[in-house]
Amino acid sequence: MTVRRQRTSYGLVISDKMEKTVVVAVPRLVSHALYGKVVRRLTKLKAHDEKNESRTGDRVKIVETRPLSKDKHWRVAAIIERGEQSPSP
Repeated sequence: MTVRRQRTSYGLVISDKMEKTVVVAVPRLVSHALYGKVVRRLTKLKAHDEKNESRTGDRVKIVETRPLSKDKHWRVAAIIERGEQSPSP
């Protein structure tokens, strides 16, 4: 049996409206197939946040995990940097 290393990514929380789930935008740079120009691409991933600590604007580290739901295969490992928050009413 081989042990597979967990993939890790860093991204920005763009939505925290779900219970125990955040949507994380992970940017990447890709070379255009024909023209060779480096283009920015954005991948939106749903990540499990057990304690509901992450808020919109936070920079987080996410790690790949077993499937937790239909499209949730990542979990928040750490909050790297807190984003600026507007006061809640």
